[in-house]
Amino acid sequence: MATLYLTEQGSKITRTSGRLVISKEGEVIQQIPIIKVERIVIYGRVKITIPVLELILTEDIPTAFLTIEGRLKGVLEPARSKNIILRIKQFERSRDPSFKLQFARSIVRGKISNQRRLIQRFSSHHPEIDFKPYLNQLNWLKDSISYETAISGLRGLEGKATALYFSAYAKLFKDEIKFTNRTRRPPRDPVNSLLSFGYTILVNEYFSLLSASGFDPYLSFYHAIGYGRPSLAIDLVEELRHPIIDMLVLDLIGRRILRLEDFTESQDGFYLTSEGRKAFFTNYERRMNREFIHPRENTITTMRKVMRDQVSKLLDTVMTNKEYEPYLIG
Repeated sequence: MATLYLTEQGSKITRTSGRLVISKEGEVIQQIPIIKVERIVIYGRVKITIPVLELILTEDIPTAFLTIEGRLKGVLEPARSKNIILRIKQFERSRDPSFKLQFARSIVRGKISNQRRLIQRFSSHHPEIDFKPYLNQLNWLKDSISYETAISGLRGLEGKATALYFSAYAKLFKDEIKFTNRTRRPPRDPVNSLLSFGYTILVNEYFSLLSASGFDPYLSFYHAIGYGRPSLAIDLVEELRHPIIDMLVLDLIGRRILRLEDFTESQDGFYLTSEGRKAFFTNYERRMNREFIHPRENTITTMRKVMRDQVSKLLDTVMTNKEYEPYLIG
């Protein structure tokens, strides 16, 4: 197991020797050796003891705390990475307009390229739908990136491309669960709920990877910074949110792994039930650890390794001013 997801409300996590013990009302639910845990994600009301916190910090295991709806509340971090040289360089780059513009172009180009490639894949499975107008417009937007000389202009291009992409994406939901457009706070339907939930998980994973590498995950080059906003993690998520989360959501709904009864609706929007979250995490982990051939490097990889590689590329970019290479799906 790479990630330990704790979702059972009212449960408690303790430790005995080198094992984590999850129990509820005196009954042990699960035991797992700490050496098998790479990260921990805790949802809602789960009790955690001081000895467990000490063990997590000693073993340097990234741990995130989320609300029951999936919003990130905070993370437990060991002492900061010693790579102060990187953080100084990151700060300098964040004040360099030409560096930020070059990085932003790479991020937006990667995102729109992946959006276009995914629509091409959709079109091969749905010849009854005319996706050509979307592909042509996305191509035009991608070509326009080189002419934008301001980050605000790139954000405008990205916004137009994303609206187009989701218009095409919406055509793929035809059964009991429909999707019309992207809504965030609150998510107005099950698909939006899953997209927001998944993107939060990805941001959390990047937050941990960036922190471990010595970056300040709050100091970005493309997205605006804001108090408590992990903007650098959000920068990197852009190129992967569609290939990982959007494809996962499509699969979960299309194969009816998740159905309407796996969601609850309130004034605050749609959210997964406890059983729905378990199904989501099972399939998310399967997707993140599935091996495939890297489209550029022709090596066996996984999406989790791709994420680590992209952080390494970002480190190289920040330290040497080398152009950032976004991940492009094949």
